[in-house]
Amino acid sequence: MGDDIMSWLLSFFFHASLVGLIGYQLMCLADLEFDYMNPYDSSSQINKVILPEFIIQGVLCFIHLATGHWFMFLFSLPYLYYNVRLYKRGKHLLDVTEIFNQLNWAKQLRIFKLVYIILLLVISIFWMIWSIGEAYD
Repeated sequence: MGDDIMSWLLSFFFHASLVGLIGYQLMCLADLEFDYMNPYDSSSQINKVILPEFIIQGVLCFIHLATGHWFMFLFSLPYLYYNVRLYKRGKHLLDVTEIFNQLNWAKQLRIFKLVYIILLLVISIFWMIWSIGEAYD
């Protein structure tokens, strides 16, 4: 039972880090929208955290697969597929010359990702609490 609790705890920390990375990207886009930051700095700062976001999501899916949490693995799979598809098409990075044209789409995409990851975080917290309850019964 201790391994199950540890896997949910690890899942919680990975989800929390994903929320932080996506929140950081949203803050950079908001700074760009309100002219607090120039397009080059904004796109370079966002592009620095996109690959770590993709890697964390891939590791998270693998952890769910390896620990046998099929529901969470299947629930995380569409987000991983979308990230892999963006990466293979070369559309995962923001272009500094097109950032103002893509600003609304990029913000909406990150808000959708944030809501999705927060939903996964809540489900992960539920299953972590459930596992703790089962361990002490």
